[in-house]
Amino acid sequence: MSEHLDLPVLAGARGTVRLPGSKSISNRVLLLSALASGSTLVKGLLDSDDTRVMLDALHRLGVKWVREGDNTRIEGVGGPFPVKYASLFLGNAGTAFRSLTAACAMSGGDYTLSGVPRMHERPIGDLVDALRQAGAQIDYTENDGFPPLHVLPHEGSASEISVKGNVSSQYLTGLLLSAPLLGREVRVVVDGELISKPYVEITLNLMKRYGIEVKREGWQRFTVPAATYRSPGEIEVEGDASSASYFLAAGAIGHGPVRVEGVGRNSIQGDVRFAEALARMGAEVGFGPNWIECRLGCADKLHAIDLDCNHIPDAAMTLAILALFANGTTTLTNIASWRVKETDRIKAMATELRKLGAKVEEGADFIKITPPGKLTPNAEIDTYDDHRMAMCFSLVALGGVPVRINDPKCVNKTFPEYFEKFTGIGQTGGGCTL
Repeated sequence: MSEHLDLPVLAGARGTVRLPGSKSISNRVLLLSALASGSTLVKGLLDSDDTRVMLDALHRLGVKWVREGDNTRIEGVGGPFPVKYASLFLGNAGTAFRSLTAACAMSGGDYTLSGVPRMHERPIGDLVDALRQAGAQIDYTENDGFPPLHVLPHEGSASEISVKGNVSSQYLTGLLLSAPLLGREVRVVVDGELISKPYVEITLNLMKRYGIEVKREGWQRFTVPAATYRSPGEIEVEGDASSASYFLAAGAIGHGPVRVEGVGRNSIQGDVRFAEALARMGAEVGFGPNWIECRLGCADKLHAIDLDCNHIPDAAMTLAILALFANGTTTLTNIASWRVKETDRIKAMATELRKLGAKVEEGADFIKITPPGKLTPNAEIDTYDDHRMAMCFSLVALGGVPVRINDPKCVNKTFPEYFEKFTGIGQTGGGCTL
């Protein structure tokens, strides 16, 4: 694929898309399978940069795994990592970096963890502070509060750990996933408001699948029992609900119907609630146990909304693009976590939306978007090495204007086949038919 991708005008969108595996579930399942006793067959594992990074790191830490057709078999080590000295390069995979930092800190070894330059700009101080309370010895090798990290064997026997919850839920997830390695009951207390709660729900759900049930008191206190993970034998990874948002949005902008398979009403991912936001904007949404479908009548127009997006932080980016097609000003709030992702997503989103003619107001934790009368054609969209920026802005091709996506290969992080799937549902002519 070239350094840019020119998307032509698409007159509509309709069809069915089978989603790749969820990144959030995939990397959690890989770590849980590695720490568990027994062998686990993982079905539907996402094949992307982020999961390859995690698999490579687990191999370096002494975990054996093998591909079996479309599946992956993980031989669990039944506790802390057996390799006690390793250097791990984790790219820009936040889910891998945060959870492996915690697991390494509780494995009694000497480890270094690093990533790409952007990863070294993503804060990790709140997690390190919490791990130090548990006796971890962690040093910053460059800038305080940020990777790279040097982890040494832990000392101490604290039974309660406090962690801030207002920057990233991945810190709490890392602590919960790794707490059983301490061999004692551990209470994790959240200091302040916890953002992105549905991602913590995924963590708790999967820990239970591996035999450890966490007692939760609201969103402030979590008690992890003294127990060892046990393999469930086999586990299937759901389709990625965040990735579903682009195709469902295409069904709304391009009138549809567009159906995604791999997630549905039985999903454990919070981002399926993106469908609720679509319905509020005026789209028709249908659910099955393992599918979601979206369409919009030919004469219908999407409505602007004012939405607290704490429950769908990744899928909320897609709403920012839908705002271009709504009648009025859309306001998305409680999105401070956007600023510490693969890029500063609030700033990046505002910059690129303005290229299309939108009026945009941004704040520390909100973005307000008023669409132009007509989109600016042939805009060159910069993607900031951020897969979600590339996927979001592809939807502009459904707005009657061609668009250029720079560095389209960044989608390899979670969805290498995205543009083939997207253009596969695009209608190049014929207008709206229902």
